[in-house]
Amino acid sequence: MNVTLTPTHNGPYLVKGCITLLDAQGNQYEVSETIALCRCGHSNTKPFCDGTHETTSFAAVNRAAASI
Repeated sequence: MNVTLTPTHNGPYLVKGCITLLDAQGNQYEVSETIALCRCGHSNTKPFCDGTHETTSFAAVNRAAASI
């Protein structure tokens, strides 16, 4: 199965597909569905998103220019 990583507008990265995720302490998470990964840095469930970005005025950095 292919894996896709999609940044949402001022929200988390959505990861869809089968992956092994390692957190900062080296803990492994086997993922086989869609998960949301924190981008704002304020989640209480890192590396997963808990929706905190909605209350912290998180604004994603400008996107890269599209390749032609």
